Parts: sequence; C-alpha cells; structure tokens
Amino acid sequence: MPVDAKYKTKATASGGGRDGRTALADGTLELQLVVPKELGGPGGDGANPEKLFALGYSACYLGAMRVAAGELKTKVPEGTTVTAEIGIGPRSEGGFGITAALDVYLPGMPEDEARKLVEVTHGICPYSNAIKASVDVKTTTRG
Repeated sequence: MPVDAKYKTKATASGGGRDGRTALADGTLELQLVVPKELGGPGGDGANPEKLFALGYSACYLGAMRVAAGELKTKVPEGTTVTAEIGIGPRSEGGFGITAALDVYLPGMPEDEARKLVEVTHGICPYSNAIKASVDVKTTTRG
C-alpha cells in the first residue's frame, strides 16, 4: 500500500551495528549502542534497536490514540500512558523476530470504551500497521 510520507528522517549506524553508534542526520540525537548480555554482548549503558523501537512505539501509539479518540468522539483521559515492551529472539523458522506488548493505562475510562479506543488505535498507529503481518502485539488495557 503506497504511503504519502509527509515527514522523513534519517539515521546512520556505524561501528559494529549493535555495538557501535547511531545518529540522526539533523544532529539532534546520537547514541552509543551496546549488545545486551542476553544476546551475548557486554550489556551496560547504551541503547539498542529494541530500546529505540519501544520508545518510538509507545510515543507513536499514544499520539495515534488521540486521533482515534477524535474519531470516536471521546477524549483520552488525563494521565494516560502507553508502555511498550519489545523483545528479540530466534524464530522457529530461522533468523530473529521481535515480540511486542503494549500496556495502555486509561485512568477512569470505562472498560468497553477503552477496548474500542485501543482497537481503533491499532488501525491508525503507523507502528502497529508496520508490524501487524509479522508480530502479534499483546495489548493490556487498564483504567
């Protein structure tokens, strides 16, 4: 499905990939990357692609939720948070895959309304759309 990109950004990774550096072309962010101990690396301070994905997914999903709320003629409650947990590991088919879980906290929102909001949000969020064919996103909703 074609996308009419209204915004683009660029980042370059250097060094060893997961144990190098990554930086945005506009200079606003540069990070040291480190391989987690669980993946055979040294661990320690530093970022990795899964951390970056979790940051992006949680922020993007919360923004998409505001769009979904507008479509549903409701409001996202004050204090709403989205926590994304991203995992990586070997796939049974070979190679590696990711797991994703979202914990959506909607304080005071009735359960049925919250479920509908989350359902509509998944159809709007670019991250959810990008991974829907390959990752089963586990979503919990709390109020």
